[in-house]
Amino acid sequence: MGAVSGSESSWCSTIGLLAFALGFALWPFTVTAVLVSEKELSNPEHGRRNLHDIGGSINIDCGIQKDSSYTDEKTELQYASDDGFIGSGENKDISSEFKTETLQTSLLNVRSFPQGNRSCYTLKPPRGTPFISTLELRHFDEKSYNQTEFTALLLYRRYDIGSTTGQIVRYKKDAYDRMWFPYNLPQSRPINTSSEIDTLNRTEYQLPSTVMNTAVVPENASDTLHFELDTGDPTLTFYPFLHFAELVKLQSNERREFNIDINGNLWFQALAPKYLSSTTINGSGPVRGTNLSFKLSKTQSSTLPPILNAMEVYRAKDFLNMPTHQDDVVAIMEIRGWYELSKFWEGDPCLPLPAWDGLQCSDNGYNPHKITTLNLSSRGLTGTIHTSIGRLKSLQYLDLSNNSLTGTLPEFLLQLRDLRAANLSGNKLSGSVPSDFSAIIGDGSLSVDGNPDLCVTGPCKKEKKKKNLAVPIIAAIVSSVVVLIVLAILWSYRRKQPAKQVARTHRQGSGSLKLDNRHFTYDEVLRITNNFQTIIGKGGFGTVYHGLLSDGTQVAVKMLSPSSTQGSNEFLTEVELLMRVHHRNLVSFTAYCNEGTNIGIIYEYMASGNLAEHLSDKRKDTLTWKERIQIAVDAAQGLEYLHHGCKPPIIHRDVKTTNILLNEKMQAKIADFGLSKCFQVENQSQSHLLTTVVGTLGYLDPEYYNCNRLTERSDVFSFGVVLLELITGRPAVIKSEGNPHIIQWVSTFLGRGDIRGIVDPRLQGNFNINSAWKAVETAMACVPLNSNQRPTMSHVLVELKECLEIELAYEQRLEMQGVLMESRNTFEMSPLGSEIETMPLAR
Repeated sequence: MGAVSGSESSWCSTIGLLAFALGFALWPFTVTAVLVSEKELSNPEHGRRNLHDIGGSINIDCGIQKDSSYTDEKTELQYASDDGFIGSGENKDISSEFKTETLQTSLLNVRSFPQGNRSCYTLKPPRGTPFISTLELRHFDEKSYNQTEFTALLLYRRYDIGSTTGQIVRYKKDAYDRMWFPYNLPQSRPINTSSEIDTLNRTEYQLPSTVMNTAVVPENASDTLHFELDTGDPTLTFYPFLHFAELVKLQSNERREFNIDINGNLWFQALAPKYLSSTTINGSGPVRGTNLSFKLSKTQSSTLPPILNAMEVYRAKDFLNMPTHQDDVVAIMEIRGWYELSKFWEGDPCLPLPAWDGLQCSDNGYNPHKITTLNLSSRGLTGTIHTSIGRLKSLQYLDLSNNSLTGTLPEFLLQLRDLRAANLSGNKLSGSVPSDFSAIIGDGSLSVDGNPDLCVTGPCKKEKKKKNLAVPIIAAIVSSVVVLIVLAILWSYRRKQPAKQVARTHRQGSGSLKLDNRHFTYDEVLRITNNFQTIIGKGGFGTVYHGLLSDGTQVAVKMLSPSSTQGSNEFLTEVELLMRVHHRNLVSFTAYCNEGTNIGIIYEYMASGNLAEHLSDKRKDTLTWKERIQIAVDAAQGLEYLHHGCKPPIIHRDVKTTNILLNEKMQAKIADFGLSKCFQVENQSQSHLLTTVVGTLGYLDPEYYNCNRLTERSDVFSFGVVLLELITGRPAVIKSEGNPHIIQWVSTFLGRGDIRGIVDPRLQGNFNINSAWKAVETAMACVPLNSNQRPTMSHVLVELKECLEIELAYEQRLEMQGVLMESRNTFEMSPLGSEIETMPLAR
């Protein structure tokens, strides 16, 4: 294919969408589609058409003019413009040097994607300029090839057995445009008929008569039909479909009946094909093996040998991630149409990762994904708060702040049982707030500040038509005098206070710590900690104690050391941040204490301690590879939320293994926000903050340390060090000759391409080699000296989730084989979608 005018990074030539797919993979692209009927969409301009609506098939030529169409001369298939199926991209013609008279019409133009990396199909190849020439999706009867809910079938072989023409059979002879390749079995002879097959009763497979009216039988009537397919991989799963039709009109004393064995196991018994009528056998289930050995043997009552007309073999492709739940798809599509967000959102809302900008989704394994976070802050939204938001039943966090939304406070927010926090501040909402909202506004779960026409404390009072101007003027003068007197007294008093107490008082008076129902007295702290009986940790600013609330909830209580002069500000910073950030991978704030020198934070108890303890060589048990990657994913999700889910973004500044805590389910959560910094930029061109260097040696970003230049990618560097610790089981600064940093130590092994020398030896080789390579490469991508060369946490998260998927697929294959997990070091499996083990070149 040729170049396209301009410097586009990706483009699509022709998409023949012929209507059905469970799922598929095209290297080097990932293609996704969301099929929602137009009736379900409030804005159908770019809604995905239901492929059942137009005769079962749609053929799309990318890049032709809007609303245009034509009929292909060879196939007589009608192609239409793709304009109604995608909301992004530009039409382009291919370069004139590549245009020839024999080039088919559909390849003369392309749709180019010069902006962004996500459309209704995602084009992200490892190198070069991606393109799709033709993409064909077929709509089959749901009873035919539907094997399992979480598995797609990838064609492995499709044969026209006994073909007399030696030609490939496809559309129009095959209604589904399957391509049947001619094939003759060894030690067999062909037979055929000129009669049509299935003229009276078509099966759900719609097999072409041209294929079914030819077949083979054994050369010797007493022999079996025997053939083998070499798969080369004993772990792969295959689904055979064998197609039969009797081509000979049998006499009353004749009978054709046979059994089918695969790999020595009876697969189907006593099959007697019907005359000129097709029968498809897909057996008792999937088969596996390095070789698939098929044997068709006649039964004792049969007078004729077995027959075989056609066969298909499909390889199972397991999906580790289900698409977004259909209810959420419909709701978010309506939201997209209502607020005209189509240029931001294309394809499946949650997959492939990353999810749509502003969304976060649940990871439910084999269950459909649900939308848990909707962040549309500062998007210029107008109109009312759309009711479809109330249909996102798993929504936990909603941020619609800093827009121009009007109308009243929607009561459907109270119906969202999982909703933990909603930010509607900075809009133009009006009317009285129902009393039912009082509790969640009071505890900070719902923020409605900055809506001047919204009456929070009671019903809105209508202004009187006639006003007495004298009263408010006198009241204003008196109030001003009183305020000035009070301020003068306070200023005089504050001058006498120690600087430390002034800072603390200012922080309290600033409105940062107004949640009185989350305030504990010092006596209450003494009671819940049983007079500070159990120490569970110590940090730079104080000690952490175990606590037990009156309802039986375990908590951690971090108390500021009275001797710390630096820690007060950090403590108050942590309280403020914990109050406003809410994410499953950030420690949850419970309460605080602030009485004189007694300052403390109460947060959720993490029963399994911190990550550093689990990686210590003093610990007898060790984390598995899957646990390590899952912990990395959890921590990355927490940091990604701080960087991209908070407005303004938050930089943690002290990411390290001791600040990653684990609960009883080994779920990782980021903790210790005392050094965190809000990245409040003054203008769009500002890319960093100049600030005093704080943090922990070994994890500090060199650029931040040397130049005081703080960016979100300073956290990325620190996380890269943590990831290397997870991979190697070694500390950031290794205690050996010269005390090398872990980055230097890993680089030495990378230079030799020795991945096994890098991974923690305590794992004893129990890990997938490709998952390990990807994890190491992701970690090393985080730690260049130049911060501009580091990825974002969003990108890191995507890579780590792929690492986890590779490991899960590897374990799943071993489980299917019945191989014990303890012995998996004897296997090295390839990642999903790849047939061989891959290893990067030595650095």
